Amino acid sequence: MLKIRLRRMGAKKAPFYRIVVADSRAPRDGAFVEEIGHYNPLTNPAEVVVDADKAKQWIKNGAQPTETVRGLFKKNGVID
Repeated sequence: MLKIRLRRMGAKKAPFYRIVVADSRAPRDGAFVEEIGHYNPLTNPAEVVVDADKAKQWIKNGAQPTETVRGLFKKNGVID
């Protein structure tokens, strides 16, 4: 099963996340299929950049977003 989830990047105590489509069995920072955006929680307000077309296409093809990613998508109007 494919998941749309966050992949942690950045330095210690300075997280930066990439929004990726990955196999649910792969490790958090392991292999992924495609990168569809990024999320920086340290800026004020938090910066979220998502390719909405790719995200919608992956969801249409059966990829399940995690709860955190689902919240980010709702805030940015990618999903209703």
